[in-house]
Amino acid sequence: MIVLQNTVISDDIRENFFVCNLEKCKGACCVEGDLGAPLEGDELAILEQNYDIIKPYMSDEGRQAIEEQGHYIIDFEGDYSTPTIGDRECAYAIYDENKVLKCAIEQAYYDGKIGWKKPISCHLYPIRITKYDGFEALNYDRWSICAAACNFGQELGVRVYQFLKEPLIRKYGEGWYNELTQLIEEEEKSATQV
Repeated sequence: MIVLQNTVISDDIRENFFVCNLEKCKGACCVEGDLGAPLEGDELAILEQNYDIIKPYMSDEGRQAIEEQGHYIIDFEGDYSTPTIGDRECAYAIYDENKVLKCAIEQAYYDGKIGWKKPISCHLYPIRITKYDGFEALNYDRWSICAAACNFGQELGVRVYQFLKEPLIRKYGEGWYNELTQLIEEEEKSATQV
């Protein structure tokens, strides 16, 4: 494990390969699972403030789910998450012409309509963060639906932390990310010298 500032990072994030392969998985992480996307407290107001801009990008079913459940829900663990459509896909998920699930929030961002890309939990996936008093634990979430991403990452030689450079910098800052890569490089260098 790597201890860096107020984070503890699982070795799996350094060692495992990963590059999303939407052609293969079709965005299954937006539909599989028990809940919608986990949301941080500050993201609730962002969703509410930007909903009218995001709404035209959403499916009719997604808009109906928001009308019935709200912009977000409190899940069974007492945490916030996005509502789902019939306990399946995230209410903010949309299908493209190839039946691949994408994010209405992210589409509004790409079109320059909002300045928020998507919930950080989505952007950081397959890293999941668990918050403790005084620190956060970053763990690699192994999920069978991401097997193609693991294979693709291995083919390209891209590890989890490298694939997730942008969201890790978004969450913790560029200095933190540079320090992480430096620690990993030093560890790898000392391992080869043994």
